[in-house]
Amino acid sequence: MFSLMLSLKEDIEGAITRDDVRAIVITGLKGKFSAGFDVTVFGGRRDNKEKRELGFMSIQFVTNTLEAARKPVVAAIEGPAFGGGLEIALVCLTELQYGILPGLGGTQRLPRLVGLRRALEMILMSKRVNGEEARNMSLVDAIVPADELPGVARQWALDMLECRRPWMISLYRTDKLEPLEEARTILKSARIEAQNQNPNVVHPFVCIDVIEQGIISGPHNALWKEAEALEVLRQSSTCRSLIHFFFSQREILKIPEMKLLPRKIEKVAVIGGGLNSCEIATMLVLESYRVVLKQKNKNNLLEEIGRVKENLQIHIKNGKSTQEGIEKAFDLLTGVLDYEKFKDVDLVIAAESESLLLKQNIFSDLEKLCPQHCIFATNTSRFSLKFLGEKTNCQNRISGIHFCLSPLMSIVEIVRTESTSPQVITNLIDFARKIRKTPIIVNEKKRFAIDDMFIKYLHAALVVAEHGVDVYRIDQALKDFGMRLGPFRMIDMVGFQTFAVSSKIFAESLVDRSYKPKLIPILQCQGFQVQMTKLSDAEMVEMILFPALNEACRLISEGIVIRSSDLDVASVVGMGFPAYRGGIIYWCNSFEPNYVNSRLEKWSKEYGEFFKPCDYMRELSANTVSLVSRI
Repeated sequence: MFSLMLSLKEDIEGAITRDDVRAIVITGLKGKFSAGFDVTVFGGRRDNKEKRELGFMSIQFVTNTLEAARKPVVAAIEGPAFGGGLEIALVCLTELQYGILPGLGGTQRLPRLVGLRRALEMILMSKRVNGEEARNMSLVDAIVPADELPGVARQWALDMLECRRPWMISLYRTDKLEPLEEARTILKSARIEAQNQNPNVVHPFVCIDVIEQGIISGPHNALWKEAEALEVLRQSSTCRSLIHFFFSQREILKIPEMKLLPRKIEKVAVIGGGLNSCEIATMLVLESYRVVLKQKNKNNLLEEIGRVKENLQIHIKNGKSTQEGIEKAFDLLTGVLDYEKFKDVDLVIAAESESLLLKQNIFSDLEKLCPQHCIFATNTSRFSLKFLGEKTNCQNRISGIHFCLSPLMSIVEIVRTESTSPQVITNLIDFARKIRKTPIIVNEKKRFAIDDMFIKYLHAALVVAEHGVDVYRIDQALKDFGMRLGPFRMIDMVGFQTFAVSSKIFAESLVDRSYKPKLIPILQCQGFQVQMTKLSDAEMVEMILFPALNEACRLISEGIVIRSSDLDVASVVGMGFPAYRGGIIYWCNSFEPNYVNSRLEKWSKEYGEFFKPCDYMRELSANTVSLVSRI
């Protein structure tokens, strides 16, 4: 982006001096205006010339070249225009997602084009707007068909030259700005909201300060402050963490040796398994999938259909859907007692947890009845996928698909074996994205991998509570650290029954490092009050998160996950770990190599084997190698 802007600057300066050029149009190629800066230029410590000049390009190019041009300049936008590219056209800004602030004058021009309140919403929330919204808020001047865009843009520029259209410099407009006292009130509210949303980061507050300076002291001085702030923020740990998380999210969809096009999944069958199958069915019909819900008998089937209906009604109460939308979703659901409707399904999710023999027979029956492309997935982890497909000739179509702890959470674990075909995994990744879930690909183990990390986190919170710390204090300490929800609030959201079942499976599989919580039966029936201990909040956070980190190390050492960064994404998307810390693995980089291990060793002696560090953690500590540098 930087070299592109230098080239663009030279071209425009050349056009300005040419007598045969009357006006200038900036446009993109093949339906794309600009995707913004390459984020790899942010977050590093190298102080090269390109990085030093990033922020000051706002003044050198946008202000001194574009706005000061003696000829009209029109931006003809087709398709997306994000970040720095959008600051040239002033449409939307995504920089706060990377721990920085708009560095091409966006903090000064946007409030003057759309008003302070809307500008803060777009900048602080990185809100994207479509063309119609942009026109309604006077962010763009007109919308035209794509094939007419170049011609209309040229004519618009010539009309400006002939004074048939207004030729205004956005930097000095004030007609959309709120009165000063109202602006101060809006900025104060924005600071409070930023504090509530992200208490441990500074870049939203720096951004608000720069906007305020432009309103009070004038935009030109604020442009210099914007440029200086960008230089500081791009070298911050927050920026590096958010850039790491950004690339981790992109990497998660890249599976080695898989470059196949996905086959579309349109119809899904769910074989009943109580609350879980109802939640899965609800989620799928809300995403416009045709769903066949199978149960063993009529009473169970009617009960599950009733639960789906109740789940849909909750969406109306929460304002997430309308009555019409819910009715359309419910019409996509078909309840059955046999496999007749399975003849054209693309995916079967077996959500029940019956005996191995029964599940083997189900998969054998499905192979005979379902189309040859149909994927057979299990949502439980009690039995090996290899054993489940033992009576079939289609082990290449058998996989695990697990909605971690609850289908309500936005992460899904896709489990593969050595036999699972790349096409099946490709199809399931696409399916997960279509239902707005983040897919994590894992190699098979006896349990679902991501749940292990989550459950250790929740169990550690129970250990702390059972040793005398108030549950409300625990939740608040984790929220202050940056977790989206405290552990007990998360248990409440997931459901005590779901958590109890997951905990039982974990305990049965891993007797040596599991913990049998005594609080769950109490929490299920009544509240309680316990006495607080002298444990500091910082120690409490470590005591609750380090066991999850320890389990993550096991997953890495056992080759369960493809990349360690996948666990960073899982921790942020699933556990609610703060993205501005990079994820639970990346967070380790803030500690000395042996610190986590020594703390776990200490707690294991005081509180039992639950805290015992794994061999991989001990190896890292012995070699004084940080987890991040090793993996």
